[in-house]
Amino acid sequence: MPLPILYSYRRCPYAMRARMAIKYANVSVDIRDIELKEKPAEMLIASPKGTVPVLVLQDGQVLEQSLDIMYWALQQRDIDGWLTADKPLTPRLIAENDGSFKQALDKYKYAIRFPEQSVEFYRAQAEVFLQKLERLLAKSVFLLGDKVSLADIALFPFIRQFSGVDPVWFEAAAYLKLKAWLKQLVDSDLFVDIMQKQPTYADKQAVLIAD
Repeated sequence: MPLPILYSYRRCPYAMRARMAIKYANVSVDIRDIELKEKPAEMLIASPKGTVPVLVLQDGQVLEQSLDIMYWALQQRDIDGWLTADKPLTPRLIAENDGSFKQALDKYKYAIRFPEQSVEFYRAQAEVFLQKLERLLAKSVFLLGDKVSLADIALFPFIRQFSGVDPVWFEAAAYLKLKAWLKQLVDSDLFVDIMQKQPTYADKQAVLIAD
């Protein structure tokens, strides 16, 4: 039977968290790393919105949201209990990350497109969320305890993206717990594994055609 198909883009934070959950759950899927300028026709048929990640299941069901893909993977296997950590706080953290923090992050990263305010203004907006995470991490190694949870993995790629906008500033910032948390996840075998560079789906198709 064919495997579920995951359309992904290596550097997309939404796709990163989906791949991390799938890898952690040890679920076999056919990962098709796409070029954003050459989206496969079959992906657009399955998901006309044209954003990644997209998971096409064996029964034809299509999951178009990264969180839905994460939950699907964890329902298959969750040996370390990612889903059992502080259930009321998890959705609130993810909602703030995907909402106000992501909006501020985009403006901070692409400040030239938003000249209404300064880079520092947008960074300060994002820091409201960072300060909340720093307070949580003052209590434990990870956001919701001493083990990785869904919240850590769902938020991590976006905090990593924030840290890369101005690495010199971030390194000097007073978020000691957050920086330690981020480094632990960046250095984790799970993240290193899902970030291994592979030929894009377009490249693979070109090889097949050439053969």
